[in-house]
Amino acid sequence: MNNYYCPYCNPKYQFHKKSSSGELICGLCGDPLVKKSFIKFNRIIAILACFSLILPLMYTFNILIKNQINPPGRNYQANLISIRKP
Repeated sequence: MNNYYCPYCNPKYQFHKKSSSGELICGLCGDPLVKKSFIKFNRIIAILACFSLILPLMYTFNILIKNQINPPGRNYQANLISIRKP
């Protein structure tokens, strides 16, 4: 029953009834109820926006933790060559 709503009445005061033909109708105004869609365009956009903000942050923390556990190796030979150049 929660998947249906009346687009004309206040959702706070709605109650559902079945008509004699078996169709769900609003108990206040008598109009047929409309089924709520599960996936809305707004939800998809919100999820994409959330992922676009969170994934780079998670990636940065992942790289930071990896560098703390296994620090990158130092190339001392490259440092010596740059020092010896006249």
